[in-house]
Amino acid sequence: MPALSLPLARRSAALLFLLPLAACKGEASADDSAPPQPRPVQVAEVRLSGAEAVTAHTGVVRARREVDVGFRTGGRIATRLVEVGQLVEAGQVLATLDPADLALSLRAAEADLASAEAQSRQAANDAARGRSLLAAGHVSQAVDDQRQAAARAAAERVISARAQLDLARNRLSYTTLRAPSPGFVTALLAEAGQVVPEGQAVLRLADPAERELLVRVPESALPGLAQSRAEARFWARPDVALPATIREIAPQADATLRTYAVRFALPEAPDWVALGMTGTVRLAVARDAAATLPLTALHDRGQGPMVWRVLDAGRIEAVPVTIRAMSETTVELAGPLAPGDKVVAMGPQVLDPGQRVRIVQSRLAATLR
Repeated sequence: MPALSLPLARRSAALLFLLPLAACKGEASADDSAPPQPRPVQVAEVRLSGAEAVTAHTGVVRARREVDVGFRTGGRIATRLVEVGQLVEAGQVLATLDPADLALSLRAAEADLASAEAQSRQAANDAARGRSLLAAGHVSQAVDDQRQAAARAAAERVISARAQLDLARNRLSYTTLRAPSPGFVTALLAEAGQVVPEGQAVLRLADPAERELLVRVPESALPGLAQSRAEARFWARPDVALPATIREIAPQADATLRTYAVRFALPEAPDWVALGMTGTVRLAVARDAAATLPLTALHDRGQGPMVWRVLDAGRIEAVPVTIRAMSETTVELAGPLAPGDKVVAMGPQVLDPGQRVRIVQSRLAATLR
């Protein structure tokens, strides 16, 4: 009997030890079935503010009307009478060509005209005599027709020779290069002694009556550019701001720089704004209202930037946003956010859609405090 009672006592002791464990397991199961507690969060209240995006671009003062001037005939440049920076008047002589060859062409054209006139007179006399002989019956109609045709051809050759003479005279006059309009000489493209073909640019003239600022902007600056307000400041006088208006936006980007040329007219430019000056154009583009929030409120789950908005019932929902600007501590966002909305300010990566939260602290929208 004592030998049989010892195992029974051991089993009873084991059962007594397992009873508290079973009770603990039951309590743990009861805790798992309870709803999760709301997660405490800090929020930032949304305040919208409209602002202007201000950008600056550097450019150079150019004349609105700038032309490359060249001879209308070819030859060797004999003289150049102007220098870079010189102001010239309309009709002023800028350069001349050696006229020797063109003078010979003129003399040849005059000789051709004289020969054509002589032949025309002879053909006209023959035609007149042929009419008389035809009337007397001494020649046939065919012979008279030939003489009349030769007279008409000789008269046309006279017209052609006169046109060639006029062309030779014009070419001789083209040896003198005159300014087509008043302006400054901004570049010399050929020197005396150089042989230039017809139409090659010899110098560049810029009309200072209308000045503008030529800048090159990247493609990211094109949206809203035409509606922006612009003012120009110059390095020579940085304290003076001049109104500027966009006159022209290049329809195609530069092949090398991949930028777009934009010309800003300066309607009230004073005399000290000289061609070639360096200036900066400041563009203010009106934008829709945006919210400035702590940078820690921004989150991305692979579908673009978003923030968590806290609803009245303590639930959260994802709000897609667009980033306009970022700093070390804040971010400027545009999206379906209304004034007064509460946005989770810290730890958005640990939250899930529809999760319940509990607001424990509100912070200033644009700070980390």
